[in-house]
Amino acid sequence: MSEISVSLQTPWNQFPLLSCLPPLSLYIHIPWCVRKCPYCDFNSHQLKQELNEQAYIAALLTDLETELPYFWGRTVQTIFIGGGTPSLFSAAAFEQLLSGIRARVNLLPAAEITLEANPGTFERNRFAAFAAAGINRLSIGVQSFANDKLTTLGRIHNRDEALSAIESGLTLFPKVNIDLMYALPGQTVKQAKDDIHTAISTGVQHISAYQLTLEPNTPFAHSPPPQLPDDDHIADIEDTVHTALLQAGFTHYETSAFAQPQQECWHNLNYWQFGDYIGIGAGAHGKISNAQEIIRTTRSRHPKDYLQAMQQQPQRAITRQPVSVQDLPFEFMLNALRLTGGVPSAWFSERTGLPLSVIQHAITQAVERGLLDANPLYLRPTKLGRSFLNDLLALFLKA
Repeated sequence: MSEISVSLQTPWNQFPLLSCLPPLSLYIHIPWCVRKCPYCDFNSHQLKQELNEQAYIAALLTDLETELPYFWGRTVQTIFIGGGTPSLFSAAAFEQLLSGIRARVNLLPAAEITLEANPGTFERNRFAAFAAAGINRLSIGVQSFANDKLTTLGRIHNRDEALSAIESGLTLFPKVNIDLMYALPGQTVKQAKDDIHTAISTGVQHISAYQLTLEPNTPFAHSPPPQLPDDDHIADIEDTVHTALLQAGFTHYETSAFAQPQQECWHNLNYWQFGDYIGIGAGAHGKISNAQEIIRTTRSRHPKDYLQAMQQQPQRAITRQPVSVQDLPFEFMLNALRLTGGVPSAWFSERTGLPLSVIQHAITQAVERGLLDANPLYLRPTKLGRSFLNDLLALFLKA
């Protein structure tokens, strides 16, 4: 970690004083997909013309260069390429991108480099080339192994394509993650159980299991699909999914993430541990700390606007907003309490610059209500706290 020399005479309530900087990651957003799914609220756009890889790779590298002064000298520990559907890009494009990144930043030699992939874009030779280009972790968006559910979700792949992608992925990449959704329209407990047991049987060692939610400004939010399960049915499905994963030896290390030993996603862990991350690409978000403040960054959402700005005046595509001191405690806890094991209490001061005393009253209340572990060395939710996470977080919203 990089040491920072700061004046200790500055009152804590004016701005944070960070004695050291947190780990740093790089997020790269590729905004195109074959078809927009009706539940998706990510910045993704259906590809309606030929993909100009070269123009976008050049824009990403310009974006990275523009960001360099804000993290100069720091080591990038993980890279995550998300979307959209990044696997629409060629292996040659990723090789060019990763080479350009290594030429500009200090990338950890053993950095975890993750690529999101859609089984509907899978070709074995293509994915083998991704691995050769430097991708060492594959995240496959399966969502379900039931063809009727995949149709309802608007996915472009079927069960067999998903299983084929996973089988080949496991032979090509050191680490493979699959995403599954549950509480789907018309889904029974047995169907959810079949999905999760199919996922486990593939041999993957990391499974992200998400409840389907109707996000604002999505087709599903405007026109909800029929037969959505009620709260009691969702609870039964969730209990079935979680129990199956735990019985199979997975650790429930984050709200929606389950992993075998040493298979956690280090990039996502850095988010939840309130680490820093550079965000480049159309609509990407970032968080960068310095001695005086923590800055949130956002890029222009529409690919056309983003590309035009990166070709002419990059700063036009970038918004920088300091996180207010008042918001820092909640932002920290919003991330940290997603982790089953929580985080060391010392990290609150280390990564916000604020004394732990500013949230001590909320901590005391949470412990008294049985929502937070009483061990003062950790900020860690109890089993009850994980079940009522919103109630736990609300205490820190008032801190």
